[in-house]
Amino acid sequence: MKVIRHIYEMQHFIKERKRRGDTIGFVPTMGFLHEGHVSLIEKAREECDTVVTSIFVNPLQFGPNEDFDRYPRDFERDERLARERGTDVLFYPSVEDMYPDGAGVQMKVTERTNVLCGEKRPGHFDGVVTVLTKLFHIIQADRAYFGLKDAQQVAVVNDLIDSYFFPVELVACPTVREEDGLAKSSRNVYLKDHERFEAPKLYQQLLRAKEQVQTGKALKDVRQEMISVLEDIPYGETDYVEILSYPQLQTVETFDRKLIIALAYRFENARLIDNIIIEEKL
Repeated sequence: MKVIRHIYEMQHFIKERKRRGDTIGFVPTMGFLHEGHVSLIEKAREECDTVVTSIFVNPLQFGPNEDFDRYPRDFERDERLARERGTDVLFYPSVEDMYPDGAGVQMKVTERTNVLCGEKRPGHFDGVVTVLTKLFHIIQADRAYFGLKDAQQVAVVNDLIDSYFFPVELVACPTVREEDGLAKSSRNVYLKDHERFEAPKLYQQLLRAKEQVQTGKALKDVRQEMISVLEDIPYGETDYVEILSYPQLQTVETFDRKLIIALAYRFENARLIDNIIIEEKL
């Protein structure tokens, strides 16, 4: 596995691989890899000739009161995991390389961001699509792999690719979970023992809500029951519970299309997100 830190070197490498006819699979990450990231790398390895994994903690995705400085970083561990799971190139650019003149030109997202995490993180998805636009141009991937744990991000990336005609296929992969159902996340390391004990209740409520939706319970009643149950979990508080169309992320009143049930819950030092997507009724 090669580690490439400079954009021009990455572009040269990709040009050579394209010249020999390789399909390029791309897994963009912010590092501190866990099994969710690893599953994306493995999926790319199955489907592509060359796998590129990027590690870049993107400052544009963090608000003024968010955790950019304390976002977990462990490059040696990430390098080992990426190599073991089949990455051909680990792209590890600096902020100075990615934003050589600061952030003079930025993208702006106008759809699918006024709900869920986007509602309380203004500018976050602008940062996501700005860095992805750069990375898509650098990597020139045939397929890009994203985890559905952050389903809003997948919806926004889908819109980015469609709106700007990027010649890349978006491959959305299922959420990877612990044995007790908790979604894998880099932020899980911040959970205290008593919070970690309570955290699987988030997924349990999503499963219950899915069953209720599929058996015909009114969506507003499903949502209200979820809110009530989550309020009984000690040590934290609910950020949001929403049932929306997917990937449009619009308000719905009945189960007549593909839906997402999504939540965010904040413990003392970790904000966790999770969701379930329900396919439309036939």
